[in-house]
Parts: sequence; structure tokens; C-alpha cells
Amino acid sequence: MKGTNLGEFEELVLLTIASLVNDAYSVAICDEIEQHTGRAAKLGVVHAVLNRLEEKGLIKSKLGEATKTRGGKRKRFYTLTVPGKTSLVRAKDMRDQLWDKIPAFVLKSASI
Repeated sequence: MKGTNLGEFEELVLLTIASLVNDAYSVAICDEIEQHTGRAAKLGVVHAVLNRLEEKGLIKSKLGEATKTRGGKRKRFYTLTVPGKTSLVRAKDMRDQLWDKIPAFVLKSASI
């Protein structure tokens, strides 16, 4: 397995795959990211990230059945692997630890 450090967009893609459960394919992943972040997710970029995450062993993919609505094409569905789940938990724990270290007065003075 290649390195397991996650970039921000990789983490978003992993979280999206986890939230979509059995319906995580590239277009659905793009739509979900755009809906929840307001950030445009280009299909080519998402495909590159999916390939990278699969190379790292954090996700696995399988082809679904061919459908008439897709002109006989099959969707590629993605699921988290155990190392993928571990990476997400590790990233969340690290973020939580850092958030816990921020003094309350620092956040109070920030205007959001």
C-alpha cells in the first residue's frame, strides 16, 4: 500500500464515498461534494483522486450492471477499505485534537 496521508480533497472524496454507501460512483460523488461544499467538483479531477485513492489501497471499486439508461455502459462503484476507514478516523482524530488545543478566546474574537 502506498502512503496513507490524505490531502483535503482526498479526504472529501473519502467522506463522500462513506456517506453514499452503496451508491458511490463518480457522478454521484461530484454532485454530493458540490451540494455540501458549494465547491465545483470536476469529473476529471474526481477520477484522478479516485485512481490515486485506489492505488493507495484506501478504496476499492467494482463495475455495476449495464443499464439501458446509460446506453449499456456500466457504472464503477467505490467503497472504503479498512485502511481507508482507518485513514478517515485518523484524520478526524488529528483535527479534533488540534481544535481542542485552540484557546476559547481565540475563537471568540473571530468573526465568522
